[in-house]
Amino acid sequence: MERTYVMVKPDGVQRGLVGEVIGRLERKGLKLVGLKMIHLPRETAEKHYAPHKDRPFFPGLIRFITSGPVVAMVWEGPRAVGAVRAVMGATDPVTATPGTLRGDYGLDIGMNIVHGSDSVESAEREIAIFFQPGELVSYDKDLDRWVTEG
Repeated sequence: MERTYVMVKPDGVQRGLVGEVIGRLERKGLKLVGLKMIHLPRETAEKHYAPHKDRPFFPGLIRFITSGPVVAMVWEGPRAVGAVRAVMGATDPVTATPGTLRGDYGLDIGMNIVHGSDSVESAEREIAIFFQPGELVSYDKDLDRWVTEG
């Protein structure tokens, strides 16, 4: 079982798309194990986006992600990282496939609704930034036996 970090960005929160993001990930068959709404402090935002600190878009990214509340989540399931990325769609919403979150709701690469970890290693690092171990809930979901074999 894999866990991944997902964040509905300020544009997604302001546009009322939190429920849409959650619904699509639930319908995909993933299990929500952590959820909170927060206004990111600058220090947390910089830690989260540290891999991009030397990129020219970093200052604007930090301004944007701290401009309003975000919804931080942890999702669990087989190949959860890849499953979430498929539901989200390409980073650039204009090239994202219709039927994906970004393809259906985005127009701007800077305001693309949602963030999802790009690897298991990134997921572990990002989950640790936003959640304490006791904030994540482990539970059995009877429906799981109808989503995957084994």
